[in-house]
Order: sequence, then C-alpha cells, then structure tokens
Amino acid sequence: MMMTIFQNLSVRRFLSSVAVVAVIAVMTGPAGSTEAPTAGFTGSFSEKSSFFGLFETIRWVPFLFIAVVFFAVWTLWLSRGEQLKGGVSKALAAPRSATQRRPVRWGITLVFLFVAIILPHVISDPFWQAAMVEQIGVYILLAIGLNVVVGFAGLLDLGFVAFYAIGAYTTAWVTGALPTPPLFGIHMDPFFAIPIAILIAMLAGIILGAPTLRLRGDYLAIVTLGFGEIITIFANNLYGITGGSQGTAVIPHFSLHLGPIKYLWGLTPVPYYYLTLVFVVLFLAAFSLLEHSRVGRAWTAIREDEVAAESVGINPLKYKVMAFAIGASTAGFAGVVTASQSNNIFPSSFTLQFSINILVLVIFGGMGSIVGVVLGAIVIQTGSMFLLHSPPAGYQPSDLYIYLGALLMVMMIFRPAGLIPSRRRRREIRLSEAGEGHADEVLTGEQP
Repeated sequence: MMMTIFQNLSVRRFLSSVAVVAVIAVMTGPAGSTEAPTAGFTGSFSEKSSFFGLFETIRWVPFLFIAVVFFAVWTLWLSRGEQLKGGVSKALAAPRSATQRRPVRWGITLVFLFVAIILPHVISDPFWQAAMVEQIGVYILLAIGLNVVVGFAGLLDLGFVAFYAIGAYTTAWVTGALPTPPLFGIHMDPFFAIPIAILIAMLAGIILGAPTLRLRGDYLAIVTLGFGEIITIFANNLYGITGGSQGTAVIPHFSLHLGPIKYLWGLTPVPYYYLTLVFVVLFLAAFSLLEHSRVGRAWTAIREDEVAAESVGINPLKYKVMAFAIGASTAGFAGVVTASQSNNIFPSSFTLQFSINILVLVIFGGMGSIVGVVLGAIVIQTGSMFLLHSPPAGYQPSDLYIYLGALLMVMMIFRPAGLIPSRRRRREIRLSEAGEGHADEVLTGEQP
C-alpha cells in the first residue's frame, strides 16, 4: 500500500516540495550551539513566527504553506507549461519587435539614463545612496569588465578581483597613502589616478595573459585564481610597500579645480554616484561598439571554436590578451572610486569570494549580454542590500551566498542563458528548441 502511494508522481512531487522547503527552513532558522547541537534544527520548525505578518503561529506552518504553493506552481507548470510559455511569447512578441528598431532602443536608453540621473534625488536614504555607489555602481563596472573576458571571449577568470585591487592600490600610491613614495614624489589628486590605474590594470592583464592564455578551460581558471590570491597575499604581507594588513594611510577624496570652479567630493555619496555613472555610460558605449567591431567578432569566433578561428587567420593569443587587458580597465577605475570614497583600503576586501560574486552577476544577467550583466548587477546587488538593510525574520547575513547559489541553480534550470541573453545565445536557444544544433552550445559555445 505504502509503495503504491510513493509510486504516485503527485505524491513524490509533493514530498520533494516539502523536503526542499524544509531545507530552506533549516537554512534560515536559528543557529545551533555546542551545548545544544540539535537546537538549531528543532528551533527551525518549533520557534514561534508570524504567518507573513497576519497572525502568530509555529514556524513550520508558514513553511508548509510555502511547500503547498510550490507544489501547486510545479504541477501547474508541468501540466500547462507549454501553454504558459506560448502565451508569454505571444505577449512579448510585439515589444520584442519594437525593440529591434534603433529609434525605440535609443528612446529606452534615454529613459533609463534619465531615471539614473534623477535617482539620487528620489532616494534620500543615506544607506541606499551609499549602496548605489559602493554596491551597485562599482559592481556594474566590474561586471561589464568581466563580461568582456567571460562573455565575449569565453575565458573563465576567477581572479578578476586582482585588477580591482591593483586599481585601488594604485590610487593609494599616486596620492601618497602608501609607504612607497608616490610617482615623481608628487602627491596627486585621485583624478590623476584614474588614467594611471586603468593603464596599470590593463598592463597587469597583459602580463597575466601573455604567458597563461595558451591554457584553456579549467587550467586557465586555476591560473587566474592563483593570480588573484597572489595579489591579495602580496598586499597583505608587503608592509613596506602596501601597508600590509593594517591598510593604507588616508586617501584623499576627489577634488576639482578648474579656474573658478572648485569642488571637493567629500563624504557625501551622491557626487561619487554621478562620477561612476559617467564612466559606466562611457564604458558601456565603448564596449557596445567593440562588441560589433572586428575585435568583437574575433572574440566571438574564439569563444565558439578556437581551432576554427585560428584556421581562418585569427590569432587567439593576441585577442585573448586584449580581452584581459580591456576587461581589466573597468576594474581599475572601480578601484579608484572605492579607494577615494572609503579613504582607506585593506587586503581583506579583495578575496576570492569577491571574484565569485562578480562572476555570479555575469552568469545571472547573461554572459555576453551587456544589458544583461548590468541588469544582473542591479538586481542581485539591490536584493543583497535590501536583505542587509531590512532583513526578514530568520535571515542571517552569512547565508547570503547560500541564497545566491540556490538562485543560480534555478536560473540554470529555467533560464540557462541569463535574464537577458545575448542575441547569439537567444538564437542558439531557439535552434536547440527546434531540434537543430545541440543544447550545450548555449552555455559552452561548442559547435557540432
């Protein structure tokens, strides 16, 4: 009798839903202790909690409700999934057709630019004004830079934080905040650090890329991972050069002196927001042009099939090094902004976890899609800051990456090419669904 019940697909689906939600309940529940090892597990279900703010109940009740809702959505998707997808496709057909026209795209771009310009005047909360620079603007810069490497050229880089650290420490060096004397012995304004940091970050990309980019796949990922760790360890141990684990001295804020115009950025985040916005727009425009240029097409060819690209005269090493150098430029500038705004930098800020976070933004938004990675950075970083600023009941900051991992798993199942796939990947998905080509091409770029 029991075996017959468990063989029923609906029963197994419901039990799977309950199991998934039970894991979430334990993840978000109270922490255990050495005195009571099982307290965290039992408390995850027996603690008192509100039923979504409606009334007080035991904690397992709202989670059981979530399991029932999840089971219902799952069942509906399996039974009516194709109809729902067809309805969504029909509803989006007109907007997609409209966005293919250049005037419409320009109009949408101008609307979003206008919203970005007025946003600091609409959001007056100091926490969110600071987050728009430190956690959203800077991450957008890093995401669009890594997208050049991972999305355009198809190179897995796990040490991208190294270029960010190089930009930050270059700013500290140029402004005289390191034990090492500044360039020409002159303490410069952070504005002068911008071109220097970008150039040094690009040079670091060339130095890293030239000897290592003959490697492919996992081997390249391991090398870049090692490069990121080397930069962090150097910054932490070289007290006579970087200040070591104690961090740098005070880094001055940006200041502008042009004739009668004198302006000091100071501690207020809004001026940094507009400076970051200007450079985000410049980088987006430059990378969009680059994507459709001869260099961008060479990157695409290398990503799709390196052997075939080399057979038609493309030098893979040359264009891979270019991808590393160009992608590092945005990280260099992001380091300048962070160093000048925070006044101090510490090696503990540049960890492997940081590189993985940036990679998550690119994958979530859509590898190779400039609009996608920008949207991915905005969505994930805004969500992370919301959880930090207004944490729901049971949320623990240390659990953030568990949620991000779960989100990536869901994305890989239901939308493997990201929120807004690039045109090429969207075409590959359509061909795969039509039975042409291979489904793996969407993620790996491999050709049959």
